[in-house]
This record gives sequence, structure tokens and C-alpha cells, in this order.
Amino acid sequence: MIKLLTLIVIALAAVTIWRLMRVLELVRDLRGEDEEITDKDNRINGRLFLWFLVIGMLGMIYFTIDAKKYLLPVAASKHGALTDSYLYINFALIIVVFFITQILLFYFAWKYQHKKGQKAFFYPVDHKLEFIWTVIPAVVLMGLIVYGLKLWINITAPAPKDAMVIEVYGKQFDWTARYAGGDNVLGHSNFKLITDDNQLGVDSTDENGKDDKITRELHLPVGSKVIFKFHSRDVIHSAYFPHLRAQMNCVPGMTTEFFVEPTITTDSMRLITGNPKFDYVLLCNKICGVAHYMMKMKMVIEPAEDFKKWYKEQQYVFARPEPAPAPSANTADTVKIAAGTVQNGKIVASK
Repeated sequence: MIKLLTLIVIALAAVTIWRLMRVLELVRDLRGEDEEITDKDNRINGRLFLWFLVIGMLGMIYFTIDAKKYLLPVAASKHGALTDSYLYINFALIIVVFFITQILLFYFAWKYQHKKGQKAFFYPVDHKLEFIWTVIPAVVLMGLIVYGLKLWINITAPAPKDAMVIEVYGKQFDWTARYAGGDNVLGHSNFKLITDDNQLGVDSTDENGKDDKITRELHLPVGSKVIFKFHSRDVIHSAYFPHLRAQMNCVPGMTTEFFVEPTITTDSMRLITGNPKFDYVLLCNKICGVAHYMMKMKMVIEPAEDFKKWYKEQQYVFARPEPAPAPSANTADTVKIAAGTVQNGKIVASK
């Protein structure tokens, strides 16, 4: 609230100053006074341009460094590190161009301030200069495009055959994960098979689905190769892994996918960020309805041994029947119990 009131006060002060200047202009017009700009005025304005340049540059540097605390931490995937490096190259070029153009702009405003009796030199055309300022940006942009295409081909290359297969299933307003099991092949699913007990519509007659496991959290072994397959039940969702620098739309009626290699465990990222409560998260990055903001899933990146332990505790899509109890050593007693009833702690034979 205080920030809002401060912005309102600043806005009203700016409007008041603008109206006062307008009143002064009207008063001058009524008096018939002509505005005359002197060399002294130009010198003052030229110096103000230089001061504005220095203060503006220092402010830009400070706020840019200060904004770093709002950025994501280092990328936690192999491809994420590559995309971050490409982004930093773009930022570096933009910063260099920004400093050059702004310094020249304000320096020229001071250097070539108006002076009485001095006329500007008319410079109609210079083909050499035009060639330079056309070719240099074209070469730089071409380099960025070629490098970007090479990076894109690397990221979208087919996943290795041994990559772990995980389905990410989105619906309003939550996520469900299905692991492909020991055969690393997801069982067939169909929306017509969806029931309260089979919310992903997995086909119970498909042998590939017998060992699939459903979870409400994502766990990934660090350093592993994982291919995500995305499905949606209702509307278009967007599976967004901010810390992996990966995102893919989940479209009803079709399968989308991408391949990642997680590189930093949750515990290591907590040390990097200095936040002991840090958790990776899967978000929906499409406004998919009124509860869109609630659509997220916790993700854990952990050592392989911890992942195996967690995975063993997860339930299969189709519950496995419990093994029958081993027969009693005294078979006769077992038969008596099965064939009779118990009354007052004694076995009574059935009639």
C-alpha cells in the first residue's frame, strides 16, 4: 500500500509541475515575451546531458546487479546450461551495444551543442559508412542464428534408447506422473478407459502397462537421461520446468515430448541457493482456468540409490494382489478352522 501511495504522489507531483510550466508559458505569451535560448543555456543543457549519462549508467549498473537476486539459479540440466550460455552471449552483445550507443548519443549532445554563428555540416551520404553499419550487425546476427540453430538441433535430438520414460499427465488443475516400469515402455492409454480407479485411462489388457507406476511427485536420478511424454485430459496445459530450462505444451489428443539430463541434486541446489527449503517444481505455464495458479508438482533430483529406494515404495497402476499366506504347519488345524466357526474361543464344527 505504501508503494502504491508513493507512486500516486510522484505521478501527481509530475502532473502539477507540468501544469505550472504550462501556466508560465501562457503568462509569457500574454506579456508578448519571446523565448530566447542563449549559448549559456546550451552549455548548461550540454552539461546536464553528461550528468544524466553518468547518473543513468551508474543507476542501470546498480539495478541490473541488484535484480540478480530475482533471477533463477544456475540451470540444473545439461541442455539448460547450454541455453543459459547462449542467453549470456546475447546479453553481453546487448550491453556492449547499449554502452556504445548511449555514450555516443549523450556525448554528441554535449559536443555539438548549438552556438551562434556556427552551422552544422550537411552530410548527405556516405556509402562506406552505410556499408559498415549494415555489414557488422548482419554478421553478428548471422553468427547468433547459426549458433542458435546448432544449439536447437542438439537440444531436440532424439533421446537415447536407454532413456527413462516418464509420462506427465495434466488436467485441471494438477499433474500426475507415470513411470514406465522395468520394461521402460508405457502401457497404452485411452481417455475412454478413465475411471475413479484408473484416472489416466491405462489399458489393463496391455502387458506393457502392468509394471507402470503412478506418482504425485517427480523423482529423477541425477545424471540420468529422461524422456518426458506429455498428455492432457481437458485443455492445453504447458509443462514448465524453470530450473531445467525446459517447457512443452500438453495438448489433448496428442503426445508431445522432450529429453533432459538433470545435473544438480536438490540438496546441492539448496547449498547453491543458500535456501534449505528450496525445491524443484513443475508448473503450468498456460492460463488453463480459474485455479491455474495451483497447478504445480514437486520435483526431486537425487542420487541413483535414493531414487531406487523411493521408486520401490510407489504403487503400480494396477494393484498387484497380495501373495497368499503360507500354509500352516498343522494342516489339520487349518482345515478345522476353515470348515468351522469359533464360539467362545473354541472351534465348533459347521453343520
